[in-house]
Amino acid sequence: MLLLLLVAFIFGSQNDQLITLNYLIAQTEISVAAAVSLFTVIGFFLGLLFAVLWKLMRIIKTKPGKNAT
Repeated sequence: MLLLLLVAFIFGSQNDQLITLNYLIAQTEISVAAAVSLFTVIGFFLGLLFAVLWKLMRIIKTKPGKNAT
């Protein structure tokens, strides 16, 4: 996983062009490096959040079954 993050940051650092990000309320211009870094970090934390939620759901679903028998 660290290798993928390293590749993403290396790719981003090689691209210093500006891009325009349009979102619901406004728009902004940031460098490709900043965009790659931003979306890599957001993706990592979203993946971590879903993994933790998935694990908690599995723990919650298995507890009532053990207590019933």
